[in-house]
Amino acid sequence: MSSSLLPLTSSFNTQSISQRTFKTRTNQTQGFRVSCNNAPNDNKKLILPDSQELIVPNVDRRNLLVGLGGLYTAANLPAALATPITAPDITSICKDASVGIKHPEAAIRTRKCCPPSLGKTVKPFVFPTEKTVRMRWPAHNGTKEQLEKYRAAIQAMRDLPDDHPHSFVSQAKIHCAYCNGGYTQVDSGFPEIDIQIHNSWLFFPFHRWYLYFYERILGKLINDPTFALPYWKWDVPAGMPIPEMFVPETINGKPNSLYDVNRNANHIKERIVDLDFDSKDKNISDEVQIACNLSTVYRDLIRNGADTISFFGGEYVAGDSFDGKSDPAVGSVESGCHTAVHKWVGDSNKLNKEDMGNFYSAGYDPAFYIHHSNVDRMWKLWKDLRLPGHVEPTDPDWLNASYVFYDENEELVRVYNKDCVDLEKLKYNYVDNLREVFPWRNSRPGKRSKSSQVESTGDVKTVDQIKFPVRLNKILKVRVKRPTVNRSEEDKEKANEVLLIKGIKYDSGNFVKFDVFVNDKLKDGEVTTPCDPEYAGGFAQIPHNDMKSMFMTSSARFGLNELLEDSNTEGEEYATVTLVPRTGCEELIVGQIKIELVPIHRI
Repeated sequence: MSSSLLPLTSSFNTQSISQRTFKTRTNQTQGFRVSCNNAPNDNKKLILPDSQELIVPNVDRRNLLVGLGGLYTAANLPAALATPITAPDITSICKDASVGIKHPEAAIRTRKCCPPSLGKTVKPFVFPTEKTVRMRWPAHNGTKEQLEKYRAAIQAMRDLPDDHPHSFVSQAKIHCAYCNGGYTQVDSGFPEIDIQIHNSWLFFPFHRWYLYFYERILGKLINDPTFALPYWKWDVPAGMPIPEMFVPETINGKPNSLYDVNRNANHIKERIVDLDFDSKDKNISDEVQIACNLSTVYRDLIRNGADTISFFGGEYVAGDSFDGKSDPAVGSVESGCHTAVHKWVGDSNKLNKEDMGNFYSAGYDPAFYIHHSNVDRMWKLWKDLRLPGHVEPTDPDWLNASYVFYDENEELVRVYNKDCVDLEKLKYNYVDNLREVFPWRNSRPGKRSKSSQVESTGDVKTVDQIKFPVRLNKILKVRVKRPTVNRSEEDKEKANEVLLIKGIKYDSGNFVKFDVFVNDKLKDGEVTTPCDPEYAGGFAQIPHNDMKSMFMTSSARFGLNELLEDSNTEGEEYATVTLVPRTGCEELIVGQIKIELVPIHRI
């Protein structure tokens, strides 16, 4: 079989596509805690639970660390002393976005992202009491009434004064403030460290809350308590083009409230989205693109999302930053489908790739919200699969992480991760055919034919023979020792084999992407593609930052159980890992590559 979609060093070409044959197959199948509260003098104190026998006076958090003899810093704070990320009062403690924007002189959106202040105090969140459940609907298949209501609601939001908390501009600024350094961890005891809601386990819950209030605000603006957002259902072939409702600039001679001029003009009309987009269009047929997209969704939700951290992202608690002193990790969907769509929609002709191509400006495109509506649906689908390992975080530092938003009544409310895990309580859900077998579910890459493979030469260096960190300004190929070989099915039910790429340091002002291939052993003249089993996935980031430096640190995780089976390499002691820089990697550094067995936690 000639497999020639995506060569490691060359571009797509039409001739090779015609030789590509796709194969898919069905996949059968509290400890001691400490919290930081505000004292009257605004000093952050450590408050111990009353139920603990250990008695410690209230002491300043940093003084406690000093009192431990300098043994601990924010980066290696013991779990017993960690605290959840706590957003401050967003109207009283906020600063202009000054990071993550590579070319501030060319910014087309304001960097003053702080919300308006109405002089109100932050209230606790109260679950909605109405009986009606808002049903979010697929954007490519909405009724005339749904489309008209959605356009009317967005127009009503646009008509509000910019300084109104419900205005289109104020809602857009929310993403900028939380993503581009608008708030610090002051309420957690670290006023010098910014809050960042990407690249960690905060990604899914923050955006769920963001859309929750956005949806209810839109409904109130048109006096419709049943109003629900559409979602861009890019995980099925019919939903992969950008929805038609966003395309025309005018409708019946009037401005289309869903139109945004700052989009990639080449991707707007009747183009299939590329869920593995690397900033260059691939010269392939729609049929091939659809097949690759389905494999990408399968990879993000199943193969690379097989455990809590791999799907949600790494732990992120008070005191953590992304400057290399902690160990953050990006989740499979965030680095995969999510980032690809952002980049695919944003205007590539603009220096900062506005709107969708940069986090500071993404909220100004109405398509951002329906994209994230489907990203939120990915969380639901992942959970509904009920596969071993598909368990939401249970750590108190995740459950008790909190954010502040204006609700539909213009009240400031504090919301917690723990309160957004049950959609029934939030009174919204997604319109899906319950009997539908999603096509991505059957899009596990086909098993590699042994006849197309060559034996490993063994002349590739091992990780022990290479001095890390390594700059990824060219293709890096390295052999990584596996924990064990030829695991039994019983062993695989207990633990997933996971490839870890750690200490990824990159320029956060750029869009960056590199691809990861494992055990690529094709014969000369054949190349591995994103639809093939050897493609582990990619690491991709939209421009953003949480600190004054333009460099951030992250890590990525890739599941190997199925990949090793499908590439006929389960019995090999070493896995050959190939990192292929695609864009923005000139200064990117990789700190470590290793393979671990990750225990599978069951519900």
